Amino acid sequence: MVFGQVVIGPPGSGKTTYCNGMSEFLQLIGRKVAVVNLDPANDSLPYKCAVNIEDLIKLDDVMNEHGLGPNGGLVYCMDYIEKNLDWLKSKLEPLEKDHYILFDFPGQVELFTLHSNAKNIITEMTTKWNYRLAAVHLVDAHLCCDPGKYLSALLLSLSTMLHLELPHINVLSKIDCLASYGKLVNAINFETTQWMPWPRVILLYTDSH
Repeated sequence: MVFGQVVIGPPGSGKTTYCNGMSEFLQLIGRKVAVVNLDPANDSLPYKCAVNIEDLIKLDDVMNEHGLGPNGGLVYCMDYIEKNLDWLKSKLEPLEKDHYILFDFPGQVELFTLHSNAKNIITEMTTKWNYRLAAVHLVDAHLCCDPGKYLSALLLSLSTMLHLELPHINVLSKIDCLASYGKLVNAINFETTQWMPWPRVILLYTDSH
């Protein structure tokens, strides 16, 4: 049985940085860990990548060949991955015996709220491949500074949780940078305990700390 995390969240929320830090932490405590890049637009990886989706498809190639923009290109790429899950399975099989796996997904929020391709990929893993996965949803902590953005983050998290149907952990990233965005409407303990749609909230500092 394979255990792992599906790392998701809006663009710039820190998914790749999280995967890098989490992989280093797991190695330090003696866990075998593998990071899988499922973002065809992520061509700058700070971690050692066990499986890279760019070996199968690249966003730039899709955009040039089909005349698509970044958003449409990412949807195309995820559809392509869904149709080629046998390729992904063959790459993951050597890791299934003893590795904890981190899946670094793209940041386009529509993939996890509207489209079915990412959900179908994850469902294949959990139902047919017997993977035990939890969704780690990152949101930039500066959204807590504005009530409108705060509410939007709540609704996005809830929509994602309902769409993916996975155990769901929410992470406020870059919490040490929060002071530069202005004063919070409420104290941070209010923000982390009163987010009703969020079953669990974790505060994540950047690697500068």
